[in-house]
Amino acid sequence: MAQLEVELVPALSDNYIYLAHEPESGETAVVDPAVAEPVLKAAEKKGWTISHILNTHHHGDHTGGNLEIQRATGAPIVGPKYDEARIPGLQVALEEGDTYKVGNAEAKVFFTPGHTRGHICFWFHNADVIFTGDTLFALGCGRLFEGDAAQMWNSLQKLRDLPPQTRIYCGHEYTQTNARCALSVDPDNAKLKERAKRIDELRAKGQPTIPSTLGEELETNPFLRADDPGLAQALGMGGADPVAVFAEVRQRRNNF
Repeated sequence: MAQLEVELVPALSDNYIYLAHEPESGETAVVDPAVAEPVLKAAEKKGWTISHILNTHHHGDHTGGNLEIQRATGAPIVGPKYDEARIPGLQVALEEGDTYKVGNAEAKVFFTPGHTRGHICFWFHNADVIFTGDTLFALGCGRLFEGDAAQMWNSLQKLRDLPPQTRIYCGHEYTQTNARCALSVDPDNAKLKERAKRIDELRAKGQPTIPSTLGEELETNPFLRADDPGLAQALGMGGADPVAVFAEVRQRRNNF
């Protein structure tokens, strides 16, 4: 099993940029750099040299620091082939089923359209870590800007099949609002109530709610449970198609 030390770098109003360091090789990837300056400072403070720049999707709050970080470090810019024209400086274009290594940690690439048409996730399968960008959040999922409910539901089904101990590093600190929305659609979920309380405690101390684990998400995240008859029943949609249930939860979160 490879090691992957992950450092959270807060940016903008609620973004998380990540430094993922593989200690044996000394290689370090920056994931979804919205801006460059805090990333370069964080890497310097840790004594890590950035060797890779990974992007999950084209939005500026995930790619805005690409070129400046590359100028400073010479690291290659890596991202989705499906969006190669929209990723600043893209040099390594990846698609579903490809692999990419950061030292001894190897990522398998999932194509997860929905939030954008070309979104990918990096699952470091031998380190139990996944960078989900704006596909899967703690207790949430991304807005459907360029895809539809069927696409996003299909993308999330790929991710929920991963090992339950997988640590999920997502693009934003949306968890507290996601928890309140989740409770409104799944009010009798005892594990969700417990988790929401822990989240409120963390945020009251100014602490991040990231990472969560896939096991936690499977128990409490309504977007991963659109085919759960109990959730459909709670929404007054007993027997409905999972895509319709997913779309209803997404619409409620949009309006929350």
